[in-house]
Amino acid sequence: MKKRIALLGIYHETNTFIERPTTLDDFRNGYWLEGQQIVSEYRGAHHEISGVIDAVAEAEDMELVPVLYVMATPGGIISGKTYEAILTQMWDALAQVGHIDGYVVVPHGSGVAETYPDMDGHWLSQLRDKVGEDVPIIGTLDPHANVSPAMANATNALTAYGTNPHIDQYATGLRAGRWMVETLRGTLKPIQKLVQLPLAISIEQQYTSHDPCQSLLAFMKAQAAENGLIHASLLLGFPYADVPEMGSSFLLVANGLHTQEAQFDQVAEQFTAYVMSRKSLFNGKKTGIEEVYEQLSDLPKPILLLDMGDNVGGGALGNSTHLIEFFEKKSFAKVFTCLADPAAVEEAFQHSLGERFGLDLTTTQGKWHVYVTLRQLSDGIFKEDTPKHGGFVNYNMGKTAVVQTDQGNVLMLTERRTPPYSLRQMTAFGLEPAVFEVIVAKGVNAPIAAYSSVCPTIVQVDTPGATQADMTLFTYHRRRKPLYPFEDFS
Repeated sequence: MKKRIALLGIYHETNTFIERPTTLDDFRNGYWLEGQQIVSEYRGAHHEISGVIDAVAEAEDMELVPVLYVMATPGGIISGKTYEAILTQMWDALAQVGHIDGYVVVPHGSGVAETYPDMDGHWLSQLRDKVGEDVPIIGTLDPHANVSPAMANATNALTAYGTNPHIDQYATGLRAGRWMVETLRGTLKPIQKLVQLPLAISIEQQYTSHDPCQSLLAFMKAQAAENGLIHASLLLGFPYADVPEMGSSFLLVANGLHTQEAQFDQVAEQFTAYVMSRKSLFNGKKTGIEEVYEQLSDLPKPILLLDMGDNVGGGALGNSTHLIEFFEKKSFAKVFTCLADPAAVEEAFQHSLGERFGLDLTTTQGKWHVYVTLRQLSDGIFKEDTPKHGGFVNYNMGKTAVVQTDQGNVLMLTERRTPPYSLRQMTAFGLEPAVFEVIVAKGVNAPIAAYSSVCPTIVQVDTPGATQADMTLFTYHRRRKPLYPFEDFS
């Protein structure tokens, strides 16, 4: 008889500094997948769930039992009613599937609910209470997870993507799925250790293909192999969450059949010493738009300008016009930006192609009135066929309008917030990146995977907003102390 592996997850990256709560509608408009819908959506995709599906499929003595997976675009704190509704749905669905031998879980790792600030620790602990200590629970994490002891204690092993932008999600899911198969076959007994650092890596320093993270990951890989671990994950952390677990950490995983838990301590000390001796490198330099603007004329075009303060992937609203207004005032043309503004989209849909009209945009700074010419209307649906950050294939921006300002800059106005994870967000609608001097992407590192092939220059801009790069400018009440760079210590 085949061993039965359940698959379930609640996935949200929560920014506690955003006032608008995340509701059930946000999850329904994101991904709300039940049973076989999960397999239909992710089979053949680039997501961690895709890797889990394939890992179980390649094992003839295993059967995947998809239960529930829900995901909402990053945003504010999940309302209590929303979280309770999701939990009720999850436990009801789980009760219908019969006997389960092991559970593969897919949390993000930085979810915050109104009723349970450590949301992922809460639902994983509830799952552990339901299934008992003898049933394995293995899962994946986004490296922006703020990992709590509750998350680690509730699971046998968690493994995070190793790249930012996240282009190895499939490989991460495959790894977790294979660990589960080996565990149920008795060839693996995963044990893990969480190492919470007294440091939070600054968001703009979290690009894993460059130092300081690139060298850290190489060091980790070498030391993990030398000390007999099967994996070590770097959790970069998510600074926009006022919770005790906010900050960077490591998750160490070994095979308990061959490795003693005591071996973890030596590795944990090595990793911690490496990071803390270089802690200033993980803080980085913040560059404002005025300083960036002075350099633009000499840089190869098009320039990918990363609007860090309005990072949709970090929960921001995606409607800041801070940069585009700056360029308009400087009479700088050939800039592209995407803005989430349902009201502006509705207004645009009342006009004809080629028509010039005044448009009021709703922004984080207030209203911005600008004269535009309507260039395109569409349904905002497109596909991404290659591995990019997020692992998504199907995108739906809602009703979408493309307009051009009198200055010559192009605005894509969308009904839904859509993070800039795919170049197809432009090319699927006939917008060629090469014709622009500057492409503004509302992100920090994630858009690099999508745009680096067409943008020879990449510049991060420390703009104001709910995801501004300098985390020390936010007011925290619950974070642990001491924590660099808030406290500087030797």
